[in-house]
Amino acid sequence: MEIWKLALLFFSALLGGVCIFLFKKSSTQELKLILSLSGAYLFSITVLHLMPEVYREGGYHIGLFILGGFLLQILMEQFSEGIEHGHVHLHHGQRFPFGMMVSLCLHAFLEGMPLGQGQHNDLVFGISLHHIPAAFALGSVLLRSKIKKSAVFVLLALFAMMCPLGYWFSYLVGHGRVIGISNYYASIMGIVIGIFLHISTTILFESSVDHKFNTKKLIAVCIGITVALIGEFIV
Repeated sequence: MEIWKLALLFFSALLGGVCIFLFKKSSTQELKLILSLSGAYLFSITVLHLMPEVYREGGYHIGLFILGGFLLQILMEQFSEGIEHGHVHLHHGQRFPFGMMVSLCLHAFLEGMPLGQGQHNDLVFGISLHHIPAAFALGSVLLRSKIKKSAVFVLLALFAMMCPLGYWFSYLVGHGRVIGISNYYASIMGIVIGIFLHISTTILFESSVDHKFNTKKLIAVCIGITVALIGEFIV
């Protein structure tokens, strides 16, 4: 387990959330571009690296778990309202979004699990980029809730911890330190891949109104794919 990965995953999400205290807006053009870039990057890494690896280790039946992960993300979004890919529904004075917080934390925990095996440096950067706008959106919702700003910061820190915790848990599983679970690692990875596929494709399809890309977002998507290809075939 590498400390720099844990630090990057934690601070990217935390800083993304803290930015809401500076900008005071539910979204910015820059964050939308980051979201588009990270979505393209995450999708590319999933199909180029994660899927071949998990099929090699788990066999053809692993597709059932990928489908299960895809459906699980759909279920979680009934509570999170799509905040994982930048959707923000703001209502002044709304109550604490308990379901949204739990769903988003579970999502972040599962996203950290693939990092427990192998290098996966490219995936670390992709998840870190993805969590910046997600944390910003979460901060926007929390600020409109009836809670103190100090509590908002604590909750953002809690969210930022979930992905590193998923990484740590997966590391223990992959190295056989959690008895009886290591044999199911490929199946767990299949579920995580299904979640990645849902998140990344949703980001790409919802990059703009009527599913049309403007020039900046198209460039961001192309950069995300290009960086993934460089990491897969050159680096």
